[in-house]
Amino acid sequence: MSKVLRGFTYFFAAVTFAALVWIIGYVLVSGVPHLTADLFSWKYSTDNVSMMPSIITTIYIIGGSLLLAIPFGVFAGFYLVEYAGKNNKWVEGIRIATDTLTGVPSIVFGLFGMLAFVSAAGFQYSLISGILTSAIMVLPLIIRNTEEALMSVKDSLRQASFGLGAGKLRTIFRIVLPIAMPGILSGIILAIGRIVGETAALMYTLGTSTSLPNSIFSSGRTLALHMYVLSSEGLHRDQANATGVVLLLVVLVINGLSTWLSQRFTKGGQN
Repeated sequence: MSKVLRGFTYFFAAVTFAALVWIIGYVLVSGVPHLTADLFSWKYSTDNVSMMPSIITTIYIIGGSLLLAIPFGVFAGFYLVEYAGKNNKWVEGIRIATDTLTGVPSIVFGLFGMLAFVSAAGFQYSLISGILTSAIMVLPLIIRNTEEALMSVKDSLRQASFGLGAGKLRTIFRIVLPIAMPGILSGIILAIGRIVGETAALMYTLGTSTSLPNSIFSSGRTLALHMYVLSSEGLHRDQANATGVVLLLVVLVINGLSTWLSQRFTKGGQN
C-alpha cells in the first residue's frame, strides 16, 4: 500500500513539474525572440507597442496599493491576535469575512471599484481608482497572513517575556515581530503577486490607456492588462508574448525576493 501511495505521489509530482516546465518553456520560446529594445521605449505608438508605460503604471499601482493596505492589514492582524482575545465572537466574524473576501473573484472587486470609485466618487478610470480597488482586494490577504504568522509564535515565549518584566509592546516588538516577520512578508509578497497578475479588477477601474499616467486621476494600464489587450486585439501577438516573458521574470524576482527576505528575517529572529 505504501508503495502504491509513493508511486501516486511521484507520478503527480512529475506531472506537476512537467506542466510547470512546459508553461515556462512555452512562454520563453514564444516571447524571447520578440524582445527588442523598442518595446522598452518611453512612448507607446501604433507602430511600437512599448510596454514601458505599463511597467511604470504597474509600479505605481503596487506602491499605492501597498501604502494603503499594509498599515491597515498588519495592524488589524496584530489587533485580532494580540489584543482582541481568542474567544471573541467579533474576531471570529472578522476572520470568516476575511477568508470569504480572499476567495472572492477579482471581477467582483472590479465591479465594486467601478461603482464606488469610478462612478460614485467621480474618479473615472484613473490610477487612484485602481489603487483603491487593489488595496481593498489584497487587504484580506495581508490580514489573514499576518494573523497566521502571529499565531505561529508560541504563547510560552510571550509568557516568558512577561515574566521577565517586559510590557505588551516590548514583547511584541522584541519577541513576536521578529519571529512572525517571515510570514508577514510572505503575505505582502503574495499581495504584490496578485496585483501584478491582475486584469479584471483593474480593467474596470484603472482603464486601458496606453499613455503614462501624469497624475493619480489619469488612466493607464498595467503589464498584465497590456498583455491582455494586445492578445485580445490579435494585431500584436508577438509583442504580447514578449510581455509574457517580462511578467514571468517579474514573478520570479518577486518569489526570489520573498525567499531571501524570509531567510534573512528568520536568521535575525534566531539571533
